Amino acid sequence: MASPSAARGQETRQRLLDAAVALVPELGWGGVTTRLVAERAGVAPGVVHYHFASVTDLLVAAGTGFSGGLLDQMAGELTAHTDMGEGVDWLLGELARYSGVDPASLLVVEMFLASTRLPGLRERLGEQITAFRSRVASWLAERGYQGDAQVAAAMLAAAVDGIMLHRALDPGLDIAALAGPLRAMFGLGLGKGGTR
Repeated sequence: MASPSAARGQETRQRLLDAAVALVPELGWGGVTTRLVAERAGVAPGVVHYHFASVTDLLVAAGTGFSGGLLDQMAGELTAHTDMGEGVDWLLGELARYSGVDPASLLVVEMFLASTRLPGLRERLGEQITAFRSRVASWLAERGYQGDAQVAAAMLAAAVDGIMLHRALDPGLDIAALAGPLRAMFGLGLGKGGTR
């Protein structure tokens, strides 16, 4: 059992991470400062540096904590489907929940952009995406996918990212209409509502 001071420290650290996750979509990666995170978390600015060496370290930890949880949840729910077609339909339904300009989408886009300048962030995101693709590839292979499951999983992950980017630019994008081409990529038949 953790001591009360260790528990308080963990609680404070989590408040800082949560504050950073909320601020990045509002202000952009480069707009988040130690002062703003401390203010949002309700702590003195020096507390941020007690827990993190820099605001960049805080943002990387917060962002990858969020993205890791999101990818893990998405992979878990997708691979729980016994039928690939149902899994694809579920995935598109899940993506429809995001507008492309909602906080989660904006955080991920900001992280992708920041990763072009921060090798450590790029490496951690790469590891998360690789783990996601590996789980999806295993699921595809277990469900009898006839092609290269690793390549198909990479295409599916890239499609998820692309759909979210396009949603931000085209809010009217009909995600349900993408079911046919996505199902065809996996050699699947008609889905819900007669779509291929």
